[in-house]
Formats: sequence, C-alpha cells, structure tokens
Amino acid sequence: MLLSERITRLIEEMLEEGGGVADIKRNDLAHSLGCVPSQVSYVISSRFTPGSGYMVESRRGGGGYIRIVRVQMTPQSYSEQLLPKAKTQLSEAEAKECVAKLISMGAVTEREAILILNAVSPAALYRIEEPEGKNSVRADVMRQIIRILLK
Repeated sequence: MLLSERITRLIEEMLEEGGGVADIKRNDLAHSLGCVPSQVSYVISSRFTPGSGYMVESRRGGGGYIRIVRVQMTPQSYSEQLLPKAKTQLSEAEAKECVAKLISMGAVTEREAILILNAVSPAALYRIEEPEGKNSVRADVMRQIIRILLK
C-alpha cells in the first residue's frame, strides 16, 4: 500500500472514531507513519478538500493541530460548491472526483456516472485541440448535467 493511501486511511479512521471530526498533530502523525510532515500535509491538501466534502482548518503554535471535519452536503449544495458559475475550467481528474462524490451521495447511479464520465472524457472532446478549451467545455457540460440531475 502506498504511503499516501496509508495516511488517508488513518485519517479516515480518525474521522470515523471522532464522529466526523479529527484533530491531527501533523508531526506526531508523520512520526508514527515514518514519513516527513510535508507528506501528511500533501495528503490532507489533495484528498480532504471542500470538493470531497471536508473542511480543514489549522491552528499554529505550540499546541497546534489540523482539524478535519466531514461536512454533510446535499447534492444541491455540493453542486453549488463544486461548480460555481465562476468556475470556467474543470480537469478530467476534477470531473472524476465530482462524479465519485455524486455516487457516494446517492445522487447518481453507477450507470449515470459512466455516461457522465464518457460525456466529458478526452475521447468525447478530441476535436478541441487546446487543453484549456477541453477543460472549459468539460466544466460547461458538467454544470449542465448536474443542474438537470439535481433539480
């Protein structure tokens, strides 16, 4: 198992035990896993994002910690947070994260997820040459799909 997966799994266990809240001392967690604190920070910043349903706050100083809170979101609030009108670009990885969250919330079925991912896949957007153009179209398509699905 990769180190990042071990860190993620440990934090998820802490969230379960804490009823959706985990207070983490980055240095202590890193020491217990035999890694450097920056690896813990990387996992937190990349996997425990608002788009994934988490709020992260940090307290600095001698008794400092990182608090991760699992946020219960409705499909509507999730769509508004993930794809605000101002968001004009959406990478393929971000689209996959969005669809995975919609599945976990029960907003879409596995079959609908496959259809959505195929609609915003590189194969569907192959005529658009520049990456920014693909990401713009992907964001527009995802916004429309989510708007219709979550009515």
